[in-house]
Amino acid sequence: MHFHGGLLSILLVVVSCPLTVRARRVAPLIEEDWARRPHRAAECTFGKQIRELGSTWFADLGPPFGVMYCIKCECIPVQKKRRIVARVQCRNIKNECPELTCKEPVLLPGRCCKSCPGDYSTDIVQDLPTQLTSEEEEQSLKHFGTLLTGRTSQALRRDEPSPTSMYNSAYNYLATGRFTFHRKNLYYSFYLSTSTPRPRSIQFVDGSGSILEEQTIDTIGGVYQNATGKLCGVWRRVPRDYRKLLREERLHVSFIWEPSATLTGQLSRYRALSTEQYSSLLEPTMGVDRSLMSGAGATAIVSASSASAPSIHVSLVFNGVFLPNDVAEVPLIVQLEHMEKDYVVLREEIIVKKPSNELNFGEVRSTLLGADLRLLTRGKLSISIMSRKDPQALRLVGVVGPRVNCEMYQTLLLSETPSAASGLAWAFLDRAGSLRYGVQLIGLEEESPLVTLVDEGGKRRTELEDLTPSLIGGLANGSLDRPGPRLLEPLFNGELAVVAASHVGSLLRGRLLQRSVADARDTAAPVLLRRLPQEPIQSGPVGLVWTAVDSDCSLHYELEIAGFPQTSFSNNHEPRSFRLYLETKPLLAQGAPVARKLLEEFSGYVLEGSVTGLSPAELYRIESGIGFLEVTDSQAERILKAQFKARAPLSCLPHCTDNDVASVVAYNLQPPRSDIETSACFHETRFYEEGTQWTSSTDPCSMCHCYRGLAQCDRVLCPALSCPQDKQLKPAPGHCCPICLGPGINMNATGKNVSLVTRGCTLAGQFHLPGASWHPYLPPVGFDTCAVCTCDPVTLEVKCPRVQCPPLDCDEKIAFRPSKKACCRQCPATTPSTANAGIVGDTTRLPRDQAAPSTRRTAEEILASGGCKYPLGGPYENGMEWHPRIHSHGEMKCVKCRCKNGEVRCDRKRCPRALCNSIAHQMKRGEYVAADGDDCCTVQCRRARRHHRNNHHPARHSVTPRELS
Repeated sequence: MHFHGGLLSILLVVVSCPLTVRARRVAPLIEEDWARRPHRAAECTFGKQIRELGSTWFADLGPPFGVMYCIKCECIPVQKKRRIVARVQCRNIKNECPELTCKEPVLLPGRCCKSCPGDYSTDIVQDLPTQLTSEEEEQSLKHFGTLLTGRTSQALRRDEPSPTSMYNSAYNYLATGRFTFHRKNLYYSFYLSTSTPRPRSIQFVDGSGSILEEQTIDTIGGVYQNATGKLCGVWRRVPRDYRKLLREERLHVSFIWEPSATLTGQLSRYRALSTEQYSSLLEPTMGVDRSLMSGAGATAIVSASSASAPSIHVSLVFNGVFLPNDVAEVPLIVQLEHMEKDYVVLREEIIVKKPSNELNFGEVRSTLLGADLRLLTRGKLSISIMSRKDPQALRLVGVVGPRVNCEMYQTLLLSETPSAASGLAWAFLDRAGSLRYGVQLIGLEEESPLVTLVDEGGKRRTELEDLTPSLIGGLANGSLDRPGPRLLEPLFNGELAVVAASHVGSLLRGRLLQRSVADARDTAAPVLLRRLPQEPIQSGPVGLVWTAVDSDCSLHYELEIAGFPQTSFSNNHEPRSFRLYLETKPLLAQGAPVARKLLEEFSGYVLEGSVTGLSPAELYRIESGIGFLEVTDSQAERILKAQFKARAPLSCLPHCTDNDVASVVAYNLQPPRSDIETSACFHETRFYEEGTQWTSSTDPCSMCHCYRGLAQCDRVLCPALSCPQDKQLKPAPGHCCPICLGPGINMNATGKNVSLVTRGCTLAGQFHLPGASWHPYLPPVGFDTCAVCTCDPVTLEVKCPRVQCPPLDCDEKIAFRPSKKACCRQCPATTPSTANAGIVGDTTRLPRDQAAPSTRRTAEEILASGGCKYPLGGPYENGMEWHPRIHSHGEMKCVKCRCKNGEVRCDRKRCPRALCNSIAHQMKRGEYVAADGDDCCTVQCRRARRHHRNNHHPARHSVTPRELS
């Protein structure tokens, strides 16, 4: 192959790195960490695209290279011991271009090879996009089941056979399974016999024993699995080649307990599963010949009809009920009987033409009495299959119960009248055959609605059950013991509706529809997604979502939304697109900062997905119930939102105490600190944004501010008053410092307080009484004791003059401040005084940053000799330098003004790039402290990084006196 040097290195990086697998195509903000998953799916990842086995595409290297139409990639299977893994293989197809006969060939867009003008034949294999599952394929992959017994577990070819494989300690274990294929996902459901423990893992293998998919099974199932006694799961994104194996019935499933304990069964198409209503797992009973029936078992697929002539249909898959000399035309007895009474409901004989050691099939159809059909629905009947020659020695028996499928029935309750009310409902059949249900209603609490189950399958709607007695505060949870065919038939057919109606005309309705259970639905209940409260009251969209966190710390979600009008479809009749966001807050407090992530973009009204890489802090917040899911449309308009809670394994959570506010806040403020300006501070039950200041709610004489993510508070410092003690008024309620009596200040009847609380001055959001004086609060330093603000009692004008420092008796180079909070510099005690040190008007003796306007000459004399006018403190002598002052902030140390020949020029302090880089590095580590409180370069460097990132050097910014005034 011949590549350009730069492209070759990039391509080698792309194709030579180990390939990891992502859960699905999700937003790039989410970090996927699949390294801790014990088994990886057989699929390829190229860039941010997931490719299934057998797919081909052109390499897309992103900008600036784009799609390389001469680099063809494919996802190929690679045998690694017994496991099939996926690898990306790319090659240059430039040398495969055909020879051309024309003189001036052209290169068409999207092609690698040139072609003659007018020749539009395909010269190379075009990019194969990810194929969507067609309805035809989904129909062809329906109704698969399996029976796992010791006799079906034939040894598959292994590359390295183990001596322990000769003995299978799970030979007498027994299980049966059902499989549902939907949107490229294969959902599986299993019943295990009472003597069979849950396996450690499940494998899907081909005929040679190669592992195509392996999943670890939790020893403790979820809410649904524990209530039903089933084993549920899903194989997501089954590759096209493996779907072909399923369609051709060449796919097998294995349960693994330990290397010497396995069960394997073939996935076969059972047509009777299309009407299955009940199931049974049959195993050898007490008193049978164990030597003949070792490794035997059976499963029954049962359906019944409650029409004018009740009937039953039983389809059987079995082995182990034959004598050694049974080779052809073997008669067997199928019997349906009452488990508690000596009463036989059905007894039929079937003939097996050619018995098999592994799998045999048979079926029975018969009419039933109405009373017998009720016994079937109440779990009172058992089914048995036995040898007619020796029924005591060869007999399999099982109880008829709910069907094997792991399925949940759910619906959104939509308003049929203009109303903001909404709701949801869900139901499933437990191991005893009872219908467990849950209903949630919002917006009808004051109307005392009636909640009923209604059969909507016929011409007339028939009310079947009243759920109102279990409705408390908008929630209804309960169970219906052993529902009969009258309720189960519409439930299985999708014709059973939940209706909530009130006497004032409100009406909510929705049909319970079947959904496969895996991951998220194996939890207690879904959460209702609603519109925002401020939206107008009218019927509109609603949603429900199931969520769960697995042992790998992945968040699984299954979402359904409904209630969108027909106008939500575009002109080409495609559903509108949506986005699903995850939001977490460190605490449910006022002003709490929100961590927001895009989980997935999707179209349609049903979404199943998962996301990995969530931080321990995020999972902690989700488990604490302070996580939110939000659905927006393609225009980023918020449509639905819900608060949710999902239990996370302890290993996924941070090492902090539950409900420890300090720890949660600390996790919220983890590095990187580059976004420090947007961090928030938690203080006294609420959050404050960076840079804000406030009065403490518990101590009105404490001022607080948020600086670099931490709340800092300082007690109010009262300035010294110039009036005598008998002229001072005590602090008014809500105020901290006394004030002096003066014109415009009124006293109350006691003479101890001020009554004019409606008049006063406001500075930086703080209210001050007339005549009050205070030190300004300047975060992050705190109270500035070198300035005193006053509220004029007559004009209500605020003035904040700085403390005027006396002239120095020494050279300013050796002057010093005795403390960090000292306002003026002092001379060393040993410095002798000069003859002219006490001249107040000698500005050359004043500190340069505390220079005062000249008072030695008149203003006219100063201006005539080149001096400058200045709004605050002028005029200034020609050649003088000073820091300007502003009423609200005092002295501006980051700005220096100069008077030259009658003109004033003010410049901000210049910070070199090297200093900015040093400050940024120290701030990231939390070590930067401004020297002498001078934070000029910190602010300037931040501003430069935000607005001038592209090779911009800090410019010298001129400030006019008008701007400062």
